[in-house]
Amino acid sequence: MTPVLGVAQIALTVTDLARAKAFYADLLGLSPLFDAGKMSFLDAGGVRIMLSGQGGKPGDRGTLVYLKVADVRTAHGELSAKGIHFEQPPHVIGRAADRDVWLAWCSDPDGNLIGLMS
Repeated sequence: MTPVLGVAQIALTVTDLARAKAFYADLLGLSPLFDAGKMSFLDAGGVRIMLSGQGGKPGDRGTLVYLKVADVRTAHGELSAKGIHFEQPPHVIGRAADRDVWLAWCSDPDGNLIGLMS
């Protein structure tokens, strides 16, 4: 049984946040959710798209996939036991009114970062 429940978020590094937000919201029709600093979040059919203007190069390690898991600490243990290397252990990255948001980073065989999020 896999601990992965689906895609939680996809992060895209962009060079011009306003232009990218207009493209995704106005042209593609994604629903804006909220802005936070140099980031803008949109909804794509239940999958969150994060546009990041915080630096980095588009197509570089700033383009990330976040996979949704029920409990990141449990998933971390199960996947570590299968030989998956984690770049960071599970840790809290944000707090909402009703829950903490947890994240752990691993990488695929090509070095692409995969975030496990609960």
